[in-house]
Amino acid sequence: MIKLEVLDNEMRIDKYLFDKLDLSRSKVAKLINDGKVLVNDSVVKKSYVVKVDDVIVVDDDLSYEVKLEAENIPLDIVYEDDDLLVVNKPSGMVVHPAPGNYNGTLVNALMYHCNHLSTINGMIRPGIVHRIDADTSGLLVVAKNDKAHMELAKQISDKTVTRKYVALVHGVINEDTATIDAPIGRDKNNRKKMCVTADNAKDAITHIRVLERYKDATLIECVLETGRTHQIRVHLNYINHPVVNDPVYGYKKIDDKDFGQMLHAKTLGFVHPTTGKYMEFNADVPLKFKEILLKYKNNE
Repeated sequence: MIKLEVLDNEMRIDKYLFDKLDLSRSKVAKLINDGKVLVNDSVVKKSYVVKVDDVIVVDDDLSYEVKLEAENIPLDIVYEDDDLLVVNKPSGMVVHPAPGNYNGTLVNALMYHCNHLSTINGMIRPGIVHRIDADTSGLLVVAKNDKAHMELAKQISDKTVTRKYVALVHGVINEDTATIDAPIGRDKNNRKKMCVTADNAKDAITHIRVLERYKDATLIECVLETGRTHQIRVHLNYINHPVVNDPVYGYKKIDDKDFGQMLHAKTLGFVHPTTGKYMEFNADVPLKFKEILLKYKNNE
């Protein structure tokens, strides 16, 4: 059985479970049709639109969850207390397990490190308040209890969390600063991709600032005002400056096949859920990021 509490989404229940639990659409449809999905203790149809504070219970063992195990994987912990951790995730590490990828994730490592993690996002995503892509490095906050999780999630929903990224993109951006305000939704031709579209999309806003220009690339800072899936990568591709090394939204040229996209979550700031004090953390880009950057500086 899985229990989910809706914090900031308003969408159809079938899409919500598809996104949250990484299940196939057919599996989600069967669960709903069999009456195994309850919202606020009531059976619903797949057309039901979930609302903030809805409590969803999926009455199914979802057999893939039994494969979720604690693993002794080193973590780069920037900060930790009784309520939360701030972790500097390496490029290449998946945040949480999903069908076909049960081991070596951040969650596996967290389960080994912590005795308690929040349960709001279900058994497959304990502690996970927000995510960054597998091939993106950098900071994310993890909740150790549900109270901290709900407070942190509310700050994300209210857009009060500071999230700054550093990215190396193809081409030279002439403007010193810019704002990309373009809605993002699922790509109809490829369900694994997102795109700028007016169909079934949500508002997405990214602020960018040029840090350094090279012969055929630009190092920029990206500040998220919203947090849509793949937002920075989609927005930068949309303005024809895709992230270097991005295997999905970028060019075919890969500068280092063993390193992910040149995108790093550098700064993370939020109000502590218990003390009420604002906290901000910074993490330098990985060594491999610096090595690739040096090639562009030297025009190699």
